[in-house]
Amino acid sequence: MPSLSRSLAEFCTQLDFADIPEPVRAKGTDAILDTVGVCVFGSTLPWSRIVIDYARLYGGAATSTIIGTRHRVNAPFAALANGALAHGFEMDNLRQPSAGVHAGSTIVPGLLAVAEEVGASGRDVLTAFIAACEAMARIGDAANNTAEKLGFHSPGLTGTFGSAIAVGRLLRLNPEQMTNALGIAASLCSGLLVFSKAGNGGMVKRLHTGRASEGGVLAARLAGGGFTGPDVILEGKFGFFEAFTREPRMEKLLAGLGEEWETARIAVKCYPFHVTAHTPVQAFEDLRRAHGFEAGEIAAIHVATSEKVLSHHNILEPNDIATAQYSLPFCLATAALRDPRDPQSFLADPHADPAIRALARKVHLTLNSKSLPPGPAWATHMRVVLADGREVETERADFRGAPSNPMSPEELDGKFLSLAGPVLPDARALLARLRDLAGLPDIRALFAHA
Repeated sequence: MPSLSRSLAEFCTQLDFADIPEPVRAKGTDAILDTVGVCVFGSTLPWSRIVIDYARLYGGAATSTIIGTRHRVNAPFAALANGALAHGFEMDNLRQPSAGVHAGSTIVPGLLAVAEEVGASGRDVLTAFIAACEAMARIGDAANNTAEKLGFHSPGLTGTFGSAIAVGRLLRLNPEQMTNALGIAASLCSGLLVFSKAGNGGMVKRLHTGRASEGGVLAARLAGGGFTGPDVILEGKFGFFEAFTREPRMEKLLAGLGEEWETARIAVKCYPFHVTAHTPVQAFEDLRRAHGFEAGEIAAIHVATSEKVLSHHNILEPNDIATAQYSLPFCLATAALRDPRDPQSFLADPHADPAIRALARKVHLTLNSKSLPPGPAWATHMRVVLADGREVETERADFRGAPSNPMSPEELDGKFLSLAGPVLPDARALLARLRDLAGLPDIRALFAHA
């Protein structure tokens, strides 16, 4: 019997465009489009410029675009930069229910970089993205959300596999080589969550997806050259699951492969902060719209939420933007005092605003039993206590952009243009090319005029 790792690799090499249902292709196109828009916006951020400068310094041959700029560098450095840009402001898409999987910011950067390098077609790019998403999401689901309990930032782990598979598809790796690519990728996993407890240094979180994207290019290229890795890298002794997780659900690795499409589970973010705050903030917006209260009237906000929020996102004293975006109390306080859908609300240092800091201290979190398995992980009950003694409350289990509550094509295009329009003069033309991704004969036309 082939190993689980090899079986997953075989599926990824053998998936054909014709095997993919049209709604799944559309979902994949939306995810790539969304990622490019987020990268364009990300290219303007000060921490992104540091990574861009590094990539330009060492990037060598000008084959691949740093998205949102006119700079071209070699594929590994473009993957590094674009992975950091895609996660540069907490607006990248991810799997729902949560499994530590960010398809856009870990698969797309290396995929597009190498696609430009080799002149791949848009159809090849879309197929590679979906193959990588199907495998990576199953690896994340099998990990059972335990890597982050141990202090690892999961997209920095799972993303390396996704990037390796996508790039391996473009390089035409055979099943043996793809198995080796997975075996190599696991030794390149990285990303720690110490910033969430330190309250500072959150900028490093942006780098985790960049390194995963870059690592995938390295793994696939080495495997294509004959470099080997263990063929039981996922399930073997001292393998990925034993090293990075606890009590993995190995049966999830191959369950429904080719029949139940993980790509359809991608959620698109409507707010510029960590996904665990999306449902609570949308619940807060619902209450404010229904009852018309102002931030100054709030005496307390009580939120019954998930165990993960209590363990990782109850940060009351963040000292930088990234950590504020990771904190549910700060996201709610910022939503009360600023427009939560506007990235500028978080770029303007919410952690340094005395009013936001004061309101964040009025947010009280408890465990919502409805969020425990098999319930919806983002199940939220919110009660807002007002200074005049009134109490208003509501419940939500999803947010706009989740698979259960998807954005319309017009909303997705609107998000893209709001992010890319102020940066690129031909943002609408780029959007049109992305919408026709599967019809592009050569992906290098995508950024030809950007």
